[in-house]
Amino acid sequence: MTARTWLAIGAAALALVVGTTTADLSRGADQDDRAVAAEMTPGPMTPVTDAAHVPTVKLKRVDGLELDAESMTLRRGDRTVAVASMRNASETVALLDRLFGTPARTQTAEGDGGRCFPAGVTYTWGGAFRVAALAAPSELGNALEVRILRSEVRARTGGIVELSGPDGIQVGDDATDVIHDARAGDRESLGSDDAPAWQVLLAEGWPSDEQGAGTNGVSALTDDTTVTVIGAPMPVHSARAC
Repeated sequence: MTARTWLAIGAAALALVVGTTTADLSRGADQDDRAVAAEMTPGPMTPVTDAAHVPTVKLKRVDGLELDAESMTLRRGDRTVAVASMRNASETVALLDRLFGTPARTQTAEGDGGRCFPAGVTYTWGGAFRVAALAAPSELGNALEVRILRSEVRARTGGIVELSGPDGIQVGDDATDVIHDARAGDRESLGSDDAPAWQVLLAEGWPSDEQGAGTNGVSALTDDTTVTVIGAPMPVHSARAC
């Protein structure tokens, strides 16, 4: 079995880590009314890119999270609420805590949960969304490794947040067209004739000059053609052991 197959298996194994969310803290009716009124005030919505300063009134209305190659975008409908960098672990985890509530938290040593998995702290919300804050940034510059394990997760307010990768692809989708249309260098067979499985690059990012590093970015893992995990960073055609 190749190192890349072990890497993919490790990523999928980490999808079994199950977390829980907490109910939103109760708020007085007057405070909620003022918050709703403030949000409904007419005017253009300016995207907030400083994740540490996203107003609670906007954060509580988030209904979608899209994982890109080097960032996460929080949305309400088609509007951007915040863009959280994967280079800033503490700020991004704090933002996700505010959005999803208290996660299941696990301290990990290098190799825990899967081959080549780095040391750090793993946060999992609802068994659906896992973020590993690395003990030290990787050579690529990312301070987080992110995996989407389900198509949605409940926010601390009780609402549903849809989880997706680029172009709206979600866990559970049939990725036949995505696999077929991908360039040969952007897809990799991880299965066999009897049990087909793929890794397909959805968006390139995290460039590396290291020999054998492959092409990195946000990728989808599949069981046959059904998406099972979406993650970043996740290299395709990496010849390196780790």
